Amino acid sequence: MRGYFGIGVERISKTMNMGNLFRSANAFGASFVFTVAASYKRKEGVKSDTSDALAHLPFYSFPKTASLVLPDGCKLIGVELMEDSVELPSFHHPAQAAYILGPERGQLSRSLAARCDWVVKIPTQFCINVGIAGAIVMYDRLVSLGRYPRRAERPGPPTEKLSKHQQGGAFSRTGKVMEAYLDKPPRF
Repeated sequence: MRGYFGIGVERISKTMNMGNLFRSANAFGASFVFTVAASYKRKEGVKSDTSDALAHLPFYSFPKTASLVLPDGCKLIGVELMEDSVELPSFHHPAQAAYILGPERGQLSRSLAARCDWVVKIPTQFCINVGIAGAIVMYDRLVSLGRYPRRAERPGPPTEKLSKHQQGGAFSRTGKVMEAYLDKPPRF
């Protein structure tokens, strides 16, 4: 898959949920993880993050919405059940993206939602666990932007083979301004 993505949470309070999200981010190939106005207790988080994602991915902790910075060209996408949100199955993911999910008992703050280029929602009847919501968004990104054979018209495996990949040019994943918020992962 071309491009990159990061995923993070705002004002989250349940460390196990963050650990679950960070583990999924590591599994789906995220380039970085981050928090906004949240505290991550790694000793508690590794109980659900059995991959120890923070040992493998850059971790950014932004103390407030105003301090959130992303690499040049990276689009911020909120994930929230809001009336005017775009339904995830019809959303075209940008090549460079950062996804932000709100807290367990609340929504993305107005100031953070206003900073988002888009806000998407998973078409469910009610809110789901933040770790599961993040995994669904990352899976949707993988399926829609990844290189897979087209789905078969009938039940079963694809009927067409995947064409050979052609290599593209190099790109930079980080900006200098983000380095100020690159944080050492919390100790065990």
